[in-house]
Amino acid sequence: MNILLTGASGFIGQHLTKKLRAAGHHINGISRSNGYDFKQMTNKETWRPLLNNIDVVINCVGIISETPKQSFEALHHQAPAALFQACIDADVKRVIQISALGADEYSTAPYHISKKAADDVLRVLPLQWFVLRPSLVYGKGGKSTAFFKRLAQLPVLPLMEGGKQMIQPVYINDLIDTVMHCLTSNKTNITIDVVGAHAISFKNWLQLMRESEGKSKARIISIPFKLSLAVAKFAQYFIPLMQTENIRMLQKGNYADVKPLAEFIGHMPLDIKTGWSKL
Repeated sequence: MNILLTGASGFIGQHLTKKLRAAGHHINGISRSNGYDFKQMTNKETWRPLLNNIDVVINCVGIISETPKQSFEALHHQAPAALFQACIDADVKRVIQISALGADEYSTAPYHISKKAADDVLRVLPLQWFVLRPSLVYGKGGKSTAFFKRLAQLPVLPLMEGGKQMIQPVYINDLIDTVMHCLTSNKTNITIDVVGAHAISFKNWLQLMRESEGKSKARIISIPFKLSLAVAKFAQYFIPLMQTENIRMLQKGNYADVKPLAEFIGHMPLDIKTGWSKL
């Protein structure tokens, strides 16, 4: 297949490119690293020349925090929406949208709201579409993976409310496997939450990282939610992941029923301990 892959230089995009090429597909990778500015691509005419002879579009564009030059609204909503609409004119039949777990009707974070806005545009178009909503994706080369690994090295872990928040991280290979199934699936026009086999508390996830490296459990210090937000307001200037909205998203939790995903890909995704052992 001829595949247009946006966000090709990112963590998910790089893993996808490798897998797709190994399977014999031709990839047209679009990203900032090869000269494409998504905030300037918010009308369908800018996308149309890139869609000639394309069979499938996979949108992986995503940012975890905004900057003066990058906004959630432009990159997560306006540019993808224009791309999806251009697919109709170009007779592209199938579109796979990498959204995010939590991008639903209960969304309150700008990150999730902007993702859902693009998802909603795609859902009403006359296309064969898939909206994949992954939880926290971990694997080799992931910036968040590297951050959490560094955090787990601390002998004392200062965690919001003791790290009791439930999360369900998914191993990168399971997300890639899901995308590969979308390429040929007869069942289309579906939304799938892409999560790991089991949910785990944030503190236990960090402890598991320590265990995988032969370290003993760290001492946990519980930090009140409001104090965590105050710290994030300062820390975000040095650690991009420490955005106040990210703290709020963590507080909400990030988990879902794994059964629909397992049924779609034909097997259970990896449990966290097994997935982490592969890093």
